[in-house]
Amino acid sequence: MSVNAKAWLSLFVVTLVIGLLLFVPAGTVHYWQACVYVSIYFTASFSILLYLARRDPALLRRRMRGGPTAEKSKPQRAIMLLASLGFIAAMVVPAVDHRFGWSRVPIYAVILGDILTSLWFCMMFLVFRENTFSAATIQIAEGQTVISTGPYAIVRHPMYAGGLFSFIGTPLALGSWWGLLALVVVLPALIWRLLDEERFLRGNLQGYTEYAERVRYRLIPGVF
Repeated sequence: MSVNAKAWLSLFVVTLVIGLLLFVPAGTVHYWQACVYVSIYFTASFSILLYLARRDPALLRRRMRGGPTAEKSKPQRAIMLLASLGFIAAMVVPAVDHRFGWSRVPIYAVILGDILTSLWFCMMFLVFRENTFSAATIQIAEGQTVISTGPYAIVRHPMYAGGLFSFIGTPLALGSWWGLLALVVVLPALIWRLLDEERFLRGNLQGYTEYAERVRYRLIPGVF
């Protein structure tokens, strides 16, 4: 099976899994917040995948080699496992919350969650457009250089910054305050991965140390 075929199949399978993670724990398909969330996820993912398939197939191949088992070091495998569990919790907890009515999230907060989720995909697209070397695992590709333009001129890890939009936006979009507890798992894992990746890049990517001196903030401008 070609990389493109695997990527399209993966998109449909992941979307199906997300639907199951939301509607089965919710115990109903009458969950409009989840319907909107799945629609945003599928539409944005479809658009980005179409862009990569047409404009940057090499990056698409690199992105297809991801997940906890794809990492070479044990710490990174543990980090990715924690992040994956956190992402699942950010969906399952709101679904259970919806079933039992624990939260009363106003519609403006749900809309804010949808906006943050959309911003996650926008950030992802900007990173992919700017950096063809943005693999799903920590590695150095042949011919890789330091990217310091676009979102990389603002923070050193814009993809992780976009991930924060996702982990905050997902529970809100799904109408749950309790789902925000997933950040307790995700945020330490994200910072751990970020710092470990920086150590690797400083030691293996020429010019990264100088870049880090120019762009001071890793994740949030003016904060960290």
